[in-house]
Amino acid sequence: MAIVPLSAAFRGDFVVLAVVVEDTDTMDVVAQKVAHHVIGRRLPAKKAPMKVKHSERILASEMTVAAANIQPSDFVEIFYDE
Repeated sequence: MAIVPLSAAFRGDFVVLAVVVEDTDTMDVVAQKVAHHVIGRRLPAKKAPMKVKHSERILASEMTVAAANIQPSDFVEIFYDE
């Protein structure tokens, strides 16, 4: 298991975050780690699943960071799938 620091933003927020994830984290976990810093603080919670976008691809919820080939310092965008 390796630590992967990312640049991340939640769609609709104005802050770009530095978030640390693990290469074994799924996209659901990555989304939750980013949302922890945003939802309920600057954006409201919604009853919709969250998705991760990386390099113009929307990644499957069960895909891991390693499987998605996300590298240290890469940018990911999290958004509600509405």
